[in-house]
Amino acid sequence: MQDIEKLARVLGVIEEGAPRRATRERYYRAEQPLAFLAPEAREAIGSRFGRIATNICHVAVTSMAERLRVTGFTGDTGTVWDDWRRNDLDQLAGIAHREALTLGESFVIVWADTMGRPLVTVESPEQVAVMRDPATREVTRAVKRWESPAGTHAVMYEPDRITKWLAPNPGAYVSGFELTETLHNPFGIVPVVPLRNSDRLLGPASSELDDLMPLVDALNKSLADMLVASEYAGRPRRWASGVELAEDEDGNVVNPYPEANRMMISEAPEAKFGALPAADLASYEAAVRVIQAQISAVSGLPPHYLGAHGDQPASADAMRAAEASLVAKVEARQAIFGRSWEQVARLMVAVRTGLPPHAVALAVQWADPATRSIAQEADAVVKLFSAGLLPATYALRKLGYSDDEVGQIRAARRAESLDATGTNFSALGVFDEA
Repeated sequence: MQDIEKLARVLGVIEEGAPRRATRERYYRAEQPLAFLAPEAREAIGSRFGRIATNICHVAVTSMAERLRVTGFTGDTGTVWDDWRRNDLDQLAGIAHREALTLGESFVIVWADTMGRPLVTVESPEQVAVMRDPATREVTRAVKRWESPAGTHAVMYEPDRITKWLAPNPGAYVSGFELTETLHNPFGIVPVVPLRNSDRLLGPASSELDDLMPLVDALNKSLADMLVASEYAGRPRRWASGVELAEDEDGNVVNPYPEANRMMISEAPEAKFGALPAADLASYEAAVRVIQAQISAVSGLPPHYLGAHGDQPASADAMRAAEASLVAKVEARQAIFGRSWEQVARLMVAVRTGLPPHAVALAVQWADPATRSIAQEADAVVKLFSAGLLPATYALRKLGYSDDEVGQIRAARRAESLDATGTNFSALGVFDEA
């Protein structure tokens, strides 16, 4: 197969997923069209009511993404954590998680900068796609496409080489590209790592929004109906009988008592006035509660995340119990995304050392996704340390301190101990006062 055909195939993967990604993006931004609104209702409200959307989809994604926090690596890490922070992955990793949870997948590209240090970038599925071996499901080819004033650029990654392409015309999709440069790939594998949000082996990557979309449409429809009802039946309507009506020049009947009038007056003795009761909107509240319960069951969001009245947790234990389903989903995503981040770390070590990525053994560490009281957590760790079950270093890590912070704490404690004994560092030659 020629290189241009390989490029066209992998670029076609980007285009195949575009409609699905566009739908998910609209729901994430709460810009989806209002579903189920009857034409009669739309005609009645005119331009006064264009769109309503409650952004539950955004809450579902951010509530999981904010609990997915990489705290470090164990094993043959070397300078992985320093390179991690230098590439701003302590912030960008959260963006990669949100992209994967929303659109189904995101990507990380690892290469070397001009100084030979690991260069790691987080990529969107709008620009990057991969192809896999159907037998091993390993990435065999990847591409990144973007636009600039010079035209449309594309870079195709393969296990043995990397080729750069350029199409002079902007907006090129799968054709019009010409080869401009070929580079050797020293890794022996494709340096593009996908973060795929799926617990299934086959089929396209899934989004956390797929199951929520119809329920969010139903919720928006109920809210729209409630607003339409409040506009036309949510307040008392006045009526009058026995009043002589007038007509305008076109023969249309003119209401003698416009809505702005606060008083109705008539000299006719047979005139009668009254008011129709306002419509009860409680049925809409009941419908909203039913839909919110379904959203909570499908998404794992606890009721207090959805703003349901009367469902606020009474205690910290009740809050943890309400968030158990959400925490379980986050732990499952940690297992899925963890393999990808470990591959990224292996590639970073390979850039530094020249070792094959598969020869590097390491594991990713995650922050606890559960909501915990700092006082309770500290009390439990102190009891385990006092009982001799945990060393001081491990106890500090259990409290959430990073390896750097643990090292600083241990150094400060050693310095304080030496100060307490009156040790003269200058006399020992440990420090040079100059």
